Amino acid sequence: MENMEKNLLETIADIRGFMPGSAFNLRKNGEGVERHSTEHVKISAKTDKPGIDIRIDANTVGESIHIPVILTESGIKDVVYNDFYIGENCDVEIIAGCGIHNDGCDTSQHDGIHTFHIGKNAKIVYSEKHVGEGNGSGERILNPTTVIHMEEGSYAKMDMSQIKGVDSTMRKTEANLGPKAKLVINEKLMTHGKQKAYSDVTVNLNGEDSVVQIVSRSVGKDTSVQVFHPIAVGNNKSRAHIQCDSIIMDEAKISSIPEIAANHVDAQIVHEAAIGKINNDQLIKLQTFGLSDEEAEKVIVEGFLK
Repeated sequence: MENMEKNLLETIADIRGFMPGSAFNLRKNGEGVERHSTEHVKISAKTDKPGIDIRIDANTVGESIHIPVILTESGIKDVVYNDFYIGENCDVEIIAGCGIHNDGCDTSQHDGIHTFHIGKNAKIVYSEKHVGEGNGSGERILNPTTVIHMEEGSYAKMDMSQIKGVDSTMRKTEANLGPKAKLVINEKLMTHGKQKAYSDVTVNLNGEDSVVQIVSRSVGKDTSVQVFHPIAVGNNKSRAHIQCDSIIMDEAKISSIPEIAANHVDAQIVHEAAIGKINNDQLIKLQTFGLSDEEAEKVIVEGFLK
């Protein structure tokens, strides 16, 4: 494996120099190249379309599953369907992510459709990082779709971040929560140049005492465009809190378009949003420590997106 590929895997999936001993599936340039299952985590290729099925036995605790994707050739359009079946009472971590290295003039694109079936009282932490790089003029496009079905008492934490270098992204997330299910979505995004990023999130709180918390933090630079469209629908006694915070710089455009709906008298749904430039007092304070304007901005942006 080339150094460039190793660096991509480290950035998107925290894999350093070798594939982990846990369950994993590595996809490269539209094909599965390496796969490993464990006693309680079985990964198998789909037979009807590109992608994999990940089946995690009930009561599995402490396992990590890595499913990174990398594109290193220009002109590839990769579409993959991954389905996760998480058994009852599990407590596992899933580490995904896609890195595109494009040195050519043609567009490289990855569309990943992930569907989660989370069993009763199961718990998952899912991390997804996206990054684009390379010296070519070809675009780097990532369009993730995430569908989440949560049974009674289940918990899911979804950490989704776009680090840098992605020219265009259209993210779609849909979740359906059963009784006492809790979903936490943390979305972090930075755009620059002429990049465009759209994120649609729809959460249906169908079960009694279901809860969702959505936190979006973003930074828009240069002439980039961001649109965040969260929808929370309370169909039962439930709670939802949506928070959108953005830093706008240069000539960027950022929009937050919330929709909240209560279809039950005991549904409590709250949305908060703030878009603004970097605080001058923060810049001045950092500059008193000897930082330049550029260095101070970088410190503030990195701290905001942590």
